[in-house]
Amino acid sequence: MNVRDQRAQGDLGRRVAYRRAELGLSQEEVAERAGMAAGYIDYLERNPPNLSRGALTRLADALRTTPDTLLGAGFEEPEGARVTHIPRPQLREIDSQECLELIKAGGVGRVAFTVPGESAPTVLPVNFLVHNESIVFRTTGHGVIAEHATDGYISFEVDRFDGATSEGWSVLVIGRARPIRDPLDLSRLRETASVQPWAAGERDLFVTIVPKKITGRRVARETPG
Repeated sequence: MNVRDQRAQGDLGRRVAYRRAELGLSQEEVAERAGMAAGYIDYLERNPPNLSRGALTRLADALRTTPDTLLGAGFEEPEGARVTHIPRPQLREIDSQECLELIKAGGVGRVAFTVPGESAPTVLPVNFLVHNESIVFRTTGHGVIAEHATDGYISFEVDRFDGATSEGWSVLVIGRARPIRDPLDLSRLRETASVQPWAAGERDLFVTIVPKKITGRRVARETPG
């Protein structure tokens, strides 16, 4: 199973729970419709399930949707291209500590910076991690990031959205970027912050962003009172 399939399976239980709540069904009602035990519905909503195609189809039928939708069909489309209407969506601001918690696992983010002579900011994806509450990423020492985004204030954004449930979050960091040149610091980073770029080629320039301002927002279904 590849990473994409693992992510789809891991999110399936959450989508089942969301769709069941959207339809106003109990676990027992879904179980009866799908020909499954109610205890199993409760289990798969809480744990990454390993369903056969037939069981997945029965579950989708019980929830009046499709197997592909439960598996997150459309995640290769641009974010927001396919969404499910959710009643009373709630958008709330999140504090800097929660923002750091959301991004601390690392992954892919976007750096935004200004190139002299360009009419709009340049935005590029980078693999990153969080090290001592600073953003760390690696890039080539001869590219546009190295030339224009390693000695001054830049923006860095990470977001995660699920088109199947119209839920997600976005974190924006504004901070001072600087290249790491000191051999001792570089050695420590390679040992403790081993971020691995996806892009091919030599990418041995470590860049850190020391946050000055961290803001974020989360969108989710409003919890019934």
